Amino acid sequence: MGYDYNYIDLFSGCGGLSLGLHNVGWKGLFAVEKSIDAFSTLKYNLVDNINHFDWPEWLPVDNHDIIEVLNKYAYEIKKLEGKVGLVVGGPPCQGFSLAGMRNENDERNQLVHSYIDFIEIVRPKLVLFENVKGFTMSFNKKSDKSKPYSAYVKEKLEALGYNVYAEILDFSDYGVPQRRNRFILVGSLGVEAEVFFKRLKENSKPFLKEKKLQNRVTLKEAISDLSRKNGEEQSPDTKNFKSGIYGKAESNYQRYLRLGNRYTGKIADSHRFANHQEETLTIFQNIINKAPKGKRIDGDTRQNYKLNRRGVFPLDENSICPTLTTNPDDYIHYSEPRILTVREYARIQSFPDYFEFKGKYTTGGKRRVLEVPRYTQIGNAIPPLFGEQAGIILKEMIT
Repeated sequence: MGYDYNYIDLFSGCGGLSLGLHNVGWKGLFAVEKSIDAFSTLKYNLVDNINHFDWPEWLPVDNHDIIEVLNKYAYEIKKLEGKVGLVVGGPPCQGFSLAGMRNENDERNQLVHSYIDFIEIVRPKLVLFENVKGFTMSFNKKSDKSKPYSAYVKEKLEALGYNVYAEILDFSDYGVPQRRNRFILVGSLGVEAEVFFKRLKENSKPFLKEKKLQNRVTLKEAISDLSRKNGEEQSPDTKNFKSGIYGKAESNYQRYLRLGNRYTGKIADSHRFANHQEETLTIFQNIINKAPKGKRIDGDTRQNYKLNRRGVFPLDENSICPTLTTNPDDYIHYSEPRILTVREYARIQSFPDYFEFKGKYTTGGKRRVLEVPRYTQIGNAIPPLFGEQAGIILKEMIT
C-alpha cells in the first residue's frame, strides 16, 4: 500500500474534517467515533452515500471507543504500521474548553494518551491534531510542574521521531464565516512540519478565489437564504414544529454550499425552528431592536432584558459569527426573534447543504455529557472548508 493518500480519522465526530479531505482526493481507511449519533451522521453521508472509506473487514462499521479498538484489534492495527499516510483528529475538548467548565479531572482528557498510543503503533507519515485553544493552557498556572497537554503531545510525538510544529489558527482566515481559534499541530516523518502552516497561509487566497469565495464572509452572506421570512412548512422529522424553506441564493458562499442544487422553495434539512414562548419572542425582539449587535449580553444588561442565562450573543449580520458553541441558546438571529437552526449552524461551519444530520436536535441537563445531538455535532466539528485547504497542503507534504 505504501504512503498513498490514505488516512485514519480518530475522534471523527460527524465527519467535518473527513469531508474536507474527501473533497481534495484523500481516501479514508476508517473512522473512530464513540458517539452513536455523531457516527450515524458520518456513516450516512460518508459511508453510505459517497463510499469515502475503504473500511477494513475486521472493524465493524459502527461507533467505537478508541480504547476498545486499541485493545480488541491490536493485531490488525499493528499490521497497518508503515502503510498509512496520515492520522487526523483531536480528542474530546470539553475538559479543556474555555467556553465551558475547564476540568483537569475530566476523564475524556485522558484520551490524549490513547491518541499517542495509536500513533506509536501505526506510525503514519503525517499527523494532524486539532483541539481548542484551552489545550495550550495549563490547569494550574501557579505550579511550575503543571504544563499544558499541548506540550505533552508535542514531546511524545518528538520522542517517536516526528518533526512537530503547532499554531493557533483562526478559521475565519480561511473563508469560514466564524471566528474560531483552534490549536493545530502537525507531525511529520519527512519534511519540516512548519511547512504546513506556511503553505496553508500562502494557498488560502488562491484556493478561495478559484471557488469564487472571499476570505471574509459575513453572517448575512452565509445564511440569509435560510431566513424564516422565506417561508416555512411542517417539519418533516418532528411533530408540532415548523421547518424553513430556501429562499434564493444571495451570495457566492450560499451558492457554493448549495452546490448548484435548485433548493429554492424546498425544505432545508435540519432547518427546524425552535418553538419559543411568546415572552421569549418579545425579549428577543427587544434585544434585536435595542442591544448592540455582536456583543455578549451579560451582567446588569441581562436583567434589563429579563434574561436568566449566563449571556447570549445578538448576532451581527454584517460581521463574522462568533465561535459557535454546542449550545444554540447562546445566539439570537440578527433579524428574527429566534435562535439559529441546525442548518444555519452547519452553514456557518461550512458544511454543504446536501450533508444531512442524524440524531436528536438538542438535549439538556446531565444528558449533555453523554449525548451528541445535531447542534453538538456541528459545534464540535472542524469546518470542511478548512479541512479541504489542510488536505491540499498535506498531499504536497506526503509527496
